[in-house]
This record gives sequence, structure tokens and C-alpha cells, in this order.
Amino acid sequence: METATAKSFNIATGLIAELTHEAATTRKILERIPPEKFDYKPHEKSMTMIRLAWHVADMVDWVNETCTKDELNFEGMDFTPVEPKTTAELVEFHDKKVAAALEALKNTSDEDMHKDWTLRNGEQVYFTMTKIATLRTMCFNHIWHHRGQLSVYLRLNDIPVPEIYGPSADEGTM
Repeated sequence: METATAKSFNIATGLIAELTHEAATTRKILERIPPEKFDYKPHEKSMTMIRLAWHVADMVDWVNETCTKDELNFEGMDFTPVEPKTTAELVEFHDKKVAAALEALKNTSDEDMHKDWTLRNGEQVYFTMTKIATLRTMCFNHIWHHRGQLSVYLRLNDIPVPEIYGPSADEGTM
């Protein structure tokens, strides 16, 4: 059996493992959202359940954007959120974004991971960080944060919450 060495293990390898694991958990959550709850929101300032779920699924595309470009400039972008009509459409959307993100990570060298990446709106720069820092904070941590919010939406609607980082009272594993 071959073991990973410093030469065969690059930055992307660890990120691919994390994204693969976390995306499977996210998929379990998305699969549980019934269309009749799409319009639910726990507070007037909150997103609807479908908008939050779509956001969680769509944010995976930021991995692709970070790996393949040096910046994201909102100026002049024509952004229209997708409105899935079914749970299956939502899950399919997520799966496509994850596949593209994994492919982008596979093609990103350690050298590229250390290059700067900028988020801006025209001349207004929100931040510039290395690609690896952007992937860890703006992409991965941000997605897991919103996924956590989505798990609360499930709980508030008596929809069983799957195991996330350990046993779930709803899965009968506690």
C-alpha cells in the first residue's frame, strides 16, 4: 500500500478531501427540504429556506472562481439567482457545482494556491488574500456557516436533521 508523501500531497489534495466530505453532508440536508417548505423563513430578516439552500449550493461555485481566476468583480455582472422548483432540481444544481469545484481544485497547483485573489465591486476592493486563504475562509467556512443555518431551518420545521459532525438525535444514533 502506497502512502502519501510530502511530494505527492499538495494543498488541493486536502481541500478535495474536505469538500468531498462536506458536500456529501450538505447534500443530505438539501435532500430533506420539501418544496412545501421552500417559502419558510424564521424571521423577517432571514432568507427563505429555498433561497438559503440555493445560496449554500451555489457558493460552491466560488471554489471554481477562486481556482481559475485572480479576482471576482461584481461590477457589470448580471446575477440572477436560480429558483429551483423541486428538491431534485436543488440537489442536481448542488451536485453540478461540486463536480466543477472538485475539477478546478484538481487543476490548481500549490504555486497558484499562493497567488493573490481579489473580491471587488469596480474600484471598491473588499479583500485581497491568497487563493488558499480565500478558499478556506470565503468559500469553505462561509458555506459551512450557511449550511449550519439551514440545519436550524430543518429543526424549526420538524424535518429530521442528518448527522453533520457527529450523531444526530433524529438519526437514532445518540
